[in-house]
Amino acid sequence: MQAISLRVAAKRSAMVRKTVDILRYQVRQRSGVGIQESAGQAQVVLDVRPGIGTEGFAIEDGPAGAVAIVGSGERGLLYGVGKFLRTSRFEEGRFAPGGWRGVSVPTRPVRGIYFASHFHNFYHDAPLERVQRYVEELALWGCNALAVWFDMHHFRGLADPAAQAMLARLRAILQTANSVGIAGALTTLANEGYDDSPEFLRAAWTAGHDGYRAPPGGHYHREVCPSTPGGLDYILRTRAEMLDAFVDLDVRYVWIWPYDQGGCTCSQCTPWGANGFLKSARPYAALVRRIMPQAKIVLSTWYFDHFIQDEWEAFARAVGTGKPDYADYLMVDDSGDVFPQYPLQHGVPGGLAMLNFSEISMYRMHPWGGYGANPLPRHIQVIWDSAGAHLAGGFPYSEGIFEDLNKAISLQHYWGDRNAMDTAREYLAYEASPEGAGEALQAVEIMEQQHERHTMPPTEGTAEQIRQLVYPPHGGPAKVPLFRLPDLSRASECQALIEAAEAKMTPQARKGWRWRMLNLRARIDVGLYRTGGRSDEQLDALFTEVEAISFVQNGSFSVSAPSRRLFVHP
Repeated sequence: MQAISLRVAAKRSAMVRKTVDILRYQVRQRSGVGIQESAGQAQVVLDVRPGIGTEGFAIEDGPAGAVAIVGSGERGLLYGVGKFLRTSRFEEGRFAPGGWRGVSVPTRPVRGIYFASHFHNFYHDAPLERVQRYVEELALWGCNALAVWFDMHHFRGLADPAAQAMLARLRAILQTANSVGIAGALTTLANEGYDDSPEFLRAAWTAGHDGYRAPPGGHYHREVCPSTPGGLDYILRTRAEMLDAFVDLDVRYVWIWPYDQGGCTCSQCTPWGANGFLKSARPYAALVRRIMPQAKIVLSTWYFDHFIQDEWEAFARAVGTGKPDYADYLMVDDSGDVFPQYPLQHGVPGGLAMLNFSEISMYRMHPWGGYGANPLPRHIQVIWDSAGAHLAGGFPYSEGIFEDLNKAISLQHYWGDRNAMDTAREYLAYEASPEGAGEALQAVEIMEQQHERHTMPPTEGTAEQIRQLVYPPHGGPAKVPLFRLPDLSRASECQALIEAAEAKMTPQARKGWRWRMLNLRARIDVGLYRTGGRSDEQLDALFTEVEAISFVQNGSFSVSAPSRRLFVHP
């Protein structure tokens, strides 16, 4: 097939034109087939027809064998194109339109992803056009909100050239998101401070008093105490400057975050979640409503009860039973194996709509994503089964592209409670091949069984002594294990399944980065099993490829692949 004929019956708005561009790009990348527009008969028709359901779509049989993709609006049309692509067939020089027909309407209004743009991870360092393309591809799975964080602690004020460069990057990412119907969201801390925040305003980080059993973790010692004279003024002034930098974009959500980073353990702020946090959040929310009246306020409860007992209960008392005027949503989640139990057992404080912040990146693995793909369908499904019925959507936490499958699973949960394994099968049929999807899915299940792993770098000795252990003078594997690993006895079986699936794939699909990250994960697990957790040159070559795909060559340890070069710092 030389080209597909396409007729655009919908009004040619900027977003409809973008949808056509995305369809054209994806078909050509996966099959080499082009798309030619036609004013008359066509094989594929794009249209908009109100009444299908908010953000929904229909895929129907049209006249003369055509396929009609119809959105309830422009967003629905793009989501319909995503479903059409995922259910179509791609071969070299041939494209066969998918046979899926029906109507699909999302059940939850907030279907977001959070890009953690720090530590020189993919979002921080990858070429901007690669990040923008990735945003467009997330929209095909039904994503309608994207959160970014302007992390202040790096910078000496908004005028800092580095701060301006980060603002420009985040704005460009959100502009791309807006162009495909994805609303922006800003992640902010309740008491965030710049690198040059006055020391006399800074928050306390001590424990053993006022009920604090441990100081808040993950802080940068730049955060500001809202109970100190001048502290709240600093917070509101710097927050207003930041909001003004994004005011011309379509920003629909502003988060106010308590811990990690954030928090203060002084006696006037204790317990933070029910006291100092709200002392800052209430006036900050009023500021948001003035500068960005279209934005919804999202209060987070992240790490409540981690550092002080009964924080959830105190927060619920402080919020009360009626809906507060300073919040629209409550974001609830944790990084462990279960969803926080307080709102499930006692109801959501203030009767607020609840969002989750699911951990799809860092769960039981370090470095995050350094081993290739980290598929977690079973884990994500267990958490969803416990809390999904109570949620209005959410924003999974993302440190890069290695958890791309986990994003698709989460977005489809928000779309319609779709089972994680069903989403994984559709994903693999699209990224591999329909024939190879079964074997690929079996491989993914083994990867999850063999998921947990952590690095164990040598901790004693001089740099040269450590180098001798990690880099033996005459080559070969390291003399000491560098990884704490699960049972990898099925690693060879997993790799055989990946190879069997790959044998049924087109050359284009084999080269796709999503498939490549799955392939690398299988091969890395085989290598770690072979060496007993010692790195060697073969593993280093695989780790290097992971870094190249993710653009984390300059990343911090947590976001890089664990090649031996990271274990010795001259």
